[in-house]
Amino acid sequence: MGSTRRAFTEEYKDQAVAFVLDGDRPIAEVARNIGVHEMTLGKWVKKAREAAAERPADAVLNESERTELDRLRREAADATATIAELRMQVDFAKKVATWFAKGKQ
Repeated sequence: MGSTRRAFTEEYKDQAVAFVLDGDRPIAEVARNIGVHEMTLGKWVKKAREAAAERPADAVLNESERTELDRLRREAADATATIAELRMQVDFAKKVATWFAKGKQ
């Protein structure tokens, strides 16, 4: 049986790339955390870096755009922390359920 390719939205890719570029985190670490293959994320980051290099130098954000960008980055970081916490809770719940299931047999 053949495997099915996963499809990712541009928004998802942009956020994953931002974790690497803005957070100064290694591609391998981010890829592990978001469940994407390291090579896939690496290609997204490479593409984003090439696109940034092609942009004109005068494409600087104004004050309101910078404020909005900072706010969105904080929201993304908060959402990521919440997701990580929820994943830990799910993993714990799975272990507890397994433990109870083994005890009932």
